[in-house]
Parts: sequence; structure tokens; C-alpha cells
Amino acid sequence: MVYLILVLLVVWLVLSILGMLIEGLFWLSLIGAVLFVATVVWGWIQNRQRT
Repeated sequence: MVYLILVLLVVWLVLSILGMLIEGLFWLSLIGAVLFVATVVWGWIQNRQRT
């Protein structure tokens, strides 16, 4: 489960960086940032339920 969360975080981070670098894809950086935050929150909730 931790592996899945880490992979998702890396994917969202890469999408955000690509969206910032490519001028016409600013929307991609916004989606990547939102999904990154959502994945962090989801991982944090999953970790709290386990302990």
C-alpha cells in the first residue's frame, strides 16, 4: 500500500512539473497539484487507521 502511494505521489509530482514547464499546460500542473494533495491526505488517513 505504501508503494502505491509513493508511486502516485511521484506521478502527480511529474505531472505538476511538466505543467509548469510547458506553458500551454498550466491546467496540468493544477490537476497534478490537487491529485498530489489528495494522495497525501488519503495516505495519511490510511496510515492513521492502521495504527
